[in-house]
Amino acid sequence: MTDVTGAPAEVLHTLFQSDQGGHEQVVLCQDRASGLKAVIAIHSTALGPALGGTRFYPYASEEEAVADALNLSRGMSYKNAMAGLDHGGGKAVIIGDPDRIKTEQLLLAYGRMVASLGGRYVTACDVGTYVADMDVVARECRWTTGRSPENGGAGDSSVLTAFGVYQGMRASAQYLWGDPSLRGKRVGIAGVGKVGHHLVEHLVAEGAEVFVTDVREDAVRRITERHGNVVAVADTEALIRVEGLDIYAPCALGGALNDDSVPVLTAKVVCGAANNQLAHPGVEKDLADRGILYAPDYVVNAGGVIQVADELHGFDFDRCKAKAAKIYDTTLAIFARAKADGIPPAAAADRIAEQRMHEAAAGRGR
Repeated sequence: MTDVTGAPAEVLHTLFQSDQGGHEQVVLCQDRASGLKAVIAIHSTALGPALGGTRFYPYASEEEAVADALNLSRGMSYKNAMAGLDHGGGKAVIIGDPDRIKTEQLLLAYGRMVASLGGRYVTACDVGTYVADMDVVARECRWTTGRSPENGGAGDSSVLTAFGVYQGMRASAQYLWGDPSLRGKRVGIAGVGKVGHHLVEHLVAEGAEVFVTDVREDAVRRITERHGNVVAVADTEALIRVEGLDIYAPCALGGALNDDSVPVLTAKVVCGAANNQLAHPGVEKDLADRGILYAPDYVVNAGGVIQVADELHGFDFDRCKAKAAKIYDTTLAIFARAKADGIPPAAAADRIAEQRMHEAAAGRGR
């Protein structure tokens, strides 16, 4: 069924009627000449211009793409709020297989679409897009971050994303075991791509016992050839069942914590870089009921957005790293709030973020 615009009714229901609604603006973009089909979702500008990356992915349907954009943009509002940034949340998705349809013409068309929003949305890299892509987008849109140093940007944001996750792990260790050291801890990382392989470096340097898996054999091979003491595991199903695992780090796509994985998870802590790790509301309670400490994903993986936000003011790596290091303190504060309120850490993080957004909106007369 469609409405008079020809849009699937399910998409419009998602925008206006479902729990995912409440966004300020959602833009459906199309450029026939280049084949661009994209969704730009602005969840909130209460704290400032919406900031979030561009995901390039072969979605099974337009409805799935819209739903992902809505979920991801909402998550960015909370992430940016908890990171202390003066930015709201936004996200864009480009529909299609980047290995097949990504072209310079398409990226330029996408840049024009973002530029048409006049700065309400600032874009950056995400799954399927890279620094070189942002350099192309920036030729049509000045509200582009995640560019190369040669083009006035900060380069690869995965470096500080991994550093922030590492700080979240240290905070989790401090809260649970009374010591932030990860030496001797068994850490399983699902996904050793852009962020995961940097995270491995931090953990190996500290003396953790690291287990890795990835759908791409070459990504795993790169790690094991560099670090002979890192153990490769067949798949995520095997990883979450590793005996004596202390920390599980989902660093690939979302939904890693679900009704199937949580009951068999051996780890005492979940702290990873993937966005939207909780497959549905209620999973955070399932984790708490099993005594598993969950470090909210959008808190610990904020290092990357801290970095790209800094580009807008003239990038300084040391300044960004100092801000990302504060993820340690923020994570501990969330655990303390969760204990005080008798709620899971994910709910505590949401309350803190919502309070900041509400106060900002009230201050601007909204």
